[in-house]
Amino acid sequence: MTTTAIRVLIADDQMMVRQGLTVLLNAEPGIEVVGQAVDGLDAVAKVAELAPDVVLMDVRMPQLGGIEATRRVTGPADATVKVLILTTFDLDEYVYEALRAGASGFLLKDASAAELAHAVRVVAAGDALLAPGVTKRLIAEFSRTAGAPRAPLKDRVATLTERETEVLSLIAQGLSNAEIATALVVAEQTVKTHVSRILVKLGLRDRTQAAVFAYESGLVRPTGY
Repeated sequence: MTTTAIRVLIADDQMMVRQGLTVLLNAEPGIEVVGQAVDGLDAVAKVAELAPDVVLMDVRMPQLGGIEATRRVTGPADATVKVLILTTFDLDEYVYEALRAGASGFLLKDASAAELAHAVRVVAAGDALLAPGVTKRLIAEFSRTAGAPRAPLKDRVATLTERETEVLSLIAQGLSNAEIATALVVAEQTVKTHVSRILVKLGLRDRTQAAVFAYESGLVRPTGY
């Protein structure tokens, strides 16, 4: 039985980075690099042309930066592409803004081939790349500086059931569905149902946006960072 390969677009203004990532990913089973973009505008155009599943998006690019490019490709209601932000620094305010813009996670450019392939598979499957901890720390760090919780967001939290609120809090702490199921002593499928309902009720794309929402609404307060 054959499975369709995950289609990847690499957007970076450095040719060596694009070529290096292409070689690494094409060597991985089930992953195919279908194109390269030299800047943000090119990335937006290539997403429309090639319909990739995942975009590896550099933050700082000429013409159009990675944040706005991410917003443009993930913004449409029918958008299915996932964006994985590439950065040189693990605590980068631009990465946080990209997560808010719709990115599903981020990865350091010095990540190993195995880490890169894992990240692509995780976001392609619709999950957020929160487990490694760095993303979680970054979200907390910059949510801490965002000021008081936003009242409209707090009102939206009130639309959730008690269990959904509990699940959202655990998502923000970086727990996977399996880990949440263990913590709440329920079936993993039950957690998946809760997550789906949370995303629909709050009008969010994925777990990363749910985690950002949890911090910005004040449901989860950053501690220990």
